[in-house]
Amino acid sequence: MIEVRPLALEGVLEILPPKFGDDRGFFSETYNAERFAAAGIALQFVQDNHSFSAAKGVLRGLHYQLPPRAQDKLVRVVKGSILDVVVDIRKSSPTFGKWVSLEVSAAKWNQILVPKGFAHGFVTLEENTEVIYKVTDYYSPQHDRGIRFDDPSIGIDWPLEASTLQLSDKDRKAPLLDGSDIFP
Repeated sequence: MIEVRPLALEGVLEILPPKFGDDRGFFSETYNAERFAAAGIALQFVQDNHSFSAAKGVLRGLHYQLPPRAQDKLVRVVKGSILDVVVDIRKSSPTFGKWVSLEVSAAKWNQILVPKGFAHGFVTLEENTEVIYKVTDYYSPQHDRGIRFDDPSIGIDWPLEASTLQLSDKDRKAPLLDGSDIFP
């Protein structure tokens, strides 16, 4: 049975699927719709994404999609490790602008569930890190948005110096939370 641990923001969960090993290796059922639903997570995933980052310090995010194309995300690491960061961008939420982080790694074999209404990003903590995540809606360029990783109003405590991080131009030029399209 999967183990589910709530994190500091409502709806953001750490998920630990069981892993069965022997001298040949291991087997793990990382997603099962019935078992997730029994644990209170009834989502229909429609797309899987896989990212590879060659270097330590690759930062991807903070990303989200606006309604009606908002996405829930189930994120796991199959090689290496990341610090995964989730920011509440629901304007009417009592935790608006607050963030939570979780180290997600192949060694810990944990996952993080990021609900709609939250911006998501991560930084790689090791070279050659591979991240796989499921989403509940398809990528929609016209609904795709981002927030700057170093927005002082959010104050994320990234584990590496900003000057050492590798970002895409899109992420480097993302607007601050104050200037972003966000959830009501």
